[in-house]
Amino acid sequence: QTGSFSKEQRQPLPKSICVYIFYHAHALNFWMCIVTKTSVFFTCCMPTLLREQHYQYLKKGLRHLSDSYECLDASRPWLCYWILHSLELLEEPIPAAVASDVCQFLARCQSPTGGFAGGPGQHAHLAPTYAAVNALCIIGTEEAYNVIDREKLLDFLWSVKQPDGSFVMHVGGEVDVRSAYCAASVASLTNILTPKLFEDTPSWILRCQNWEGGLGGVPGLEAHGGYTFCGTAALVILGKEHMLDLKALLRWVVSRQMRFEGGFQGRCNKLVDGCYSFWQAGLLPLLHRAFFKEGESQLSRQRWMFEQQALQEYILLCCQNPAGGLLDKPGKSRDFYHTCYCLSGLSIAQHFGNVDLHHELILGKEENRLAPTHPVYNICPEKVAQALQHFHQLPVPEADQRHGASSADGPSAPAASSGSAEHQS
Repeated sequence: QTGSFSKEQRQPLPKSICVYIFYHAHALNFWMCIVTKTSVFFTCCMPTLLREQHYQYLKKGLRHLSDSYECLDASRPWLCYWILHSLELLEEPIPAAVASDVCQFLARCQSPTGGFAGGPGQHAHLAPTYAAVNALCIIGTEEAYNVIDREKLLDFLWSVKQPDGSFVMHVGGEVDVRSAYCAASVASLTNILTPKLFEDTPSWILRCQNWEGGLGGVPGLEAHGGYTFCGTAALVILGKEHMLDLKALLRWVVSRQMRFEGGFQGRCNKLVDGCYSFWQAGLLPLLHRAFFKEGESQLSRQRWMFEQQALQEYILLCCQNPAGGLLDKPGKSRDFYHTCYCLSGLSIAQHFGNVDLHHELILGKEENRLAPTHPVYNICPEKVAQALQHFHQLPVPEADQRHGASSADGPSAPAASSGSAEHQS
């Protein structure tokens, strides 16, 4: 009101002026409230990595498994690897007592004839051999390294090598490109890789690349994400990735990222699956490196050649179990396999380059960040470097001489340099 204190002279303000004064008096608080509430809303909606839940799920799995895991009795080194690698990606320390127990268990899985079996007393097999060596390299202690009998491991690799350059998974077992990768991976990490051992292996792997651009399990089969990764990574270790049709392979793998879901399918016309977040996305760093070595000038120096944010959205929004663990797709059960490879794919999508040239693209909070993983071996890069440094101080076993190789062959140069198999700039 305005006027003198006299009731007769006091008159109310026009309504429009009252609204104007009220608005300006409260505008700042009003809009600050809107901004705050909007910020809180979008923060709550941002994808969040359930770190603590995953950690508790993984920690429990190292000590106790339910009866439902009985079907994986022949894959016990894999369980060790999947859990340990998931923990290192989450940057959760492995207690010394647990690490020692894992070493002792894997020592019991080692076959008297070389290589590792799926469990104590079983036959040696290339797949659990790969898993056991990776798990021991993740632990990275003298006790872990000393578990590996390198001379007998080399004997085992020779026992599964085939005349055409391929490898069988176990004595009398099946041939596919997984076995070539498992053999090349463990041989290069432990410094037993020789030219004679992998003679004709690159040419056999190259025959697995088909008209689609990807690689099948054996020559003539449909291209598949897991086999394509194994074949490509094996060729990177052997220094022969340039022999692939790289452009056809690139076209095939980028076409496997689903336009709506953001995750990857394993084959053409198949559904999305969380595990291909690594098997497919892990190919892109290998291809980036291969194109760089070929002199390709149009490569990005900040991003891989796939939609990294979309993959992170799929993993964080669709593949997490609220109680911990990750899964194939919504509606599926959690397991340690998908936990390992979903987290591995998330790491690939978050990190570009190597130590010298490193860029990060983290969707959501900084707490979503995982440790980097090596795109060839799928363990953390510092663990690869540590293992290479340890084993390259040791002489190469002489098993090659018993199989007709010259002792002058020695370890191949690609194996020694494979620890830096990320993008180089």
